[in-house]
Amino acid sequence: MEKNQKINCTVTSCKYNDDSCQECKLEQIIVTPIIGCNTKQSDESMCSSYRNAKK
Repeated sequence: MEKNQKINCTVTSCKYNDDSCQECKLEQIIVTPIIGCNTKQSDESMCSSYRNAKK
């Protein structure tokens, strides 16, 4: 894996999102499976590092 990998993100409500360039400010994120979801699509996972910008 590339050492300087970027995490692109368009979730503007997340406090780690840099809306000006649509990138996550964190060096790494935690991706978690959604329990009971077996669609074999991207909705089976979510970013567990998300924090609401208003908190």
